[in-house]
Amino acid sequence: MRLGKDIAAVVTGGASGLGEATARALAARDVRVAVFDMQEERGEAVAREIGGIFCPVDVTSEKGVDAAFDAARAAHGQERILVNCAGIGKSVKTAGRNRQTQEVRHFPLDVFDRLIQVNLVGTFRCIAKSAAGMLDLDSVDDGERGVIVNTASAAAQDGQMGQAGYAASKAGIVGMTLPIARDLMGVGIRVNTILPGIFETPLMSRASDAVKDSLMKSIPFPKRFGKSDEYSRLAVSIIDINYLNGECIRLDGAVRMPAM
Repeated sequence: MRLGKDIAAVVTGGASGLGEATARALAARDVRVAVFDMQEERGEAVAREIGGIFCPVDVTSEKGVDAAFDAARAAHGQERILVNCAGIGKSVKTAGRNRQTQEVRHFPLDVFDRLIQVNLVGTFRCIAKSAAGMLDLDSVDDGERGVIVNTASAAAQDGQMGQAGYAASKAGIVGMTLPIARDLMGVGIRVNTILPGIFETPLMSRASDAVKDSLMKSIPFPKRFGKSDEYSRLAVSIIDINYLNGECIRLDGAVRMPAM
């Protein structure tokens, strides 16, 4: 897709991390960007800096997502690009004993459900809403109407101990990528997914130095964490290359996550 000022985009989770980098990268190509996020102060700041619009939204809320798309489209017109970066993480063992009390406990099912609702269902909700809006657009190069980029995780394929809920939610995104691309092939909407490995994100910044050192040693090459702009450059490349469709791409320095 040829990027420019006549193109509108929505980036979920666009107030920080991978989403923010992608919102900035698209704006640098003159795309009109709507930042979807729950972090209002930060989201407003990012949108202001890139000349876009901020839409407060919880991707688990049907009404909230509808309202956000309505606001974005009122400001910029129907989006041709959707990048899904909104997501959460939580690590809990499936079952085990408390080391101090020996009390048996299991992964809280409300936490498991929250991971699925935000990461998987929230992603699908935004895909469905965006794709429905794209149907009324005129086609452009190769008959294309729009392009959707999702964010899964290397954990979708090699989740670590405690990541059953997170890995399941991200594996679901991988699993639905090709079927959705096939669903939308007749209307010219492409769908691809990026699987980031270990990245420098606000979440990672809170980890201890010992944890960071251990994680970095597990990365074959280059021996560092991924950078948000590397994700955004890949996302923009996916948008640029019309022949790339139905694909899931690992961006991880060849890391294969160990069990723990």
